[in-house]
Amino acid sequence: MFLRMLNKAEESIISLLLVTMTLLVFVEVVMRFVFNSGFLWAQELTLHISAWFVLFGISYGLKVGAHIGVDAFIKLLSPTVQRILSSIAVLCSLAYCGLFIYGSWIYLSKMKKIQIELEDIPVEIWIAHSILVIGLVFFSIRLLQLLWHIAKGDTTGFSHTNEAEESMHLAEELAGEQVTFGEKK
Repeated sequence: MFLRMLNKAEESIISLLLVTMTLLVFVEVVMRFVFNSGFLWAQELTLHISAWFVLFGISYGLKVGAHIGVDAFIKLLSPTVQRILSSIAVLCSLAYCGLFIYGSWIYLSKMKKIQIELEDIPVEIWIAHSILVIGLVFFSIRLLQLLWHIAKGDTTGFSHTNEAEESMHLAEELAGEQVTFGEKK
């Protein structure tokens, strides 16, 4: 139940951030080039939205296997060794997340204490930068899920896209559908 809610929240937030950023940039471009005007705060907001998008995106990317991985060496090993090495990699990633969350927490608490606002938007920095903790907590949850699946034997490691295999598949499809003067062969 918790993981389903996490999935829905993550997907909804990523969608909202992407739509908001796209609309904001579109409006800003129109304002700038058509009306020779613009919003002072648009660039700063776009920067912060993209940071939120990236930090939610790393968690989502791990969930759906969208990250690029190099596993040529790992694939040569037995499934048991793959699981052991993947577990070590996940534990190292969790340690990194833990250190980053700890440092971010200290940074955010100092920013909250001194109450500095963003340059162009009347929002305190600690609120705008809270994604550091939020995004890495989401990522840590995904890493813990992966570690659990490795421990249960459901997987031998990280799932990721295989760009070389996908490229070869696309090339084969295109070779089979060569087009001459608008007609398929």
